[in-house]
Amino acid sequence: MLVLAVDTTSASGSVAVGDAGRVQGELRLASPTAHSARLLPAVEFLLASLALAPHNLDGYAVVVGPGSFTGLRVGISAMQGLAMATGRQIAAVSALDALAAAGANDRDDVGAWMDAQRGEVFATLYDPSGTRVAIEPSAMRPGATLDAWRAALHGRKVRFVGDGAVRYAELIRERLGAKVDIVAPPPLAPIVGRLALASPERAVSPHAVVPIYIRRPDAELARAGHRT
Repeated sequence: MLVLAVDTTSASGSVAVGDAGRVQGELRLASPTAHSARLLPAVEFLLASLALAPHNLDGYAVVVGPGSFTGLRVGISAMQGLAMATGRQIAAVSALDALAAAGANDRDDVGAWMDAQRGEVFATLYDPSGTRVAIEPSAMRPGATLDAWRAALHGRKVRFVGDGAVRYAELIRERLGAKVDIVAPPPLAPIVGRLALASPERAVSPHAVVPIYIRRPDAELARAGHRT
């Protein structure tokens, strides 16, 4: 079963094609302001390099947030168009779930932290398997996030994964000391494809895919701030 997976929620976007056994091909989209111009050409190039066409794919997977409002809309819209044209379904995957899967090691809890800008992080705490949520997603300042997690983290070692963890590594280590690992985020598309293949129940019709925001889009926050 072949799946095309896409992540456009951050500056380091990615595209991958994989099956149940391996990633067959992968491209990175290191262009935070141009996902809308480069995503579909990247998809076309990757498929052509693998001698594939959209009708050869069995399904699609896309990261639906949280993350850049514009970026995630680009990824969702592109996958919806391809899925509708080929009669396929789309697996909608949270970026935080994908980061947790990347950090899972069956020993340490996993803290998925994404840089949410505005001095905040999108964050979720998972168990060591990276599949069960211990603390629900939030969008808060890093210090407030650690305060909210204090009881759950007591005496436990945590692996923090994501660009938010890297950005605020000094604060995390200051608060938690030696009981943490900080891991830079890998390209998410290959992980998202793997999660889609492992959990076919994620697949839905194209029109049923909706973004995960956690926090209102920046444009709405700016308008609200202007009114006050």
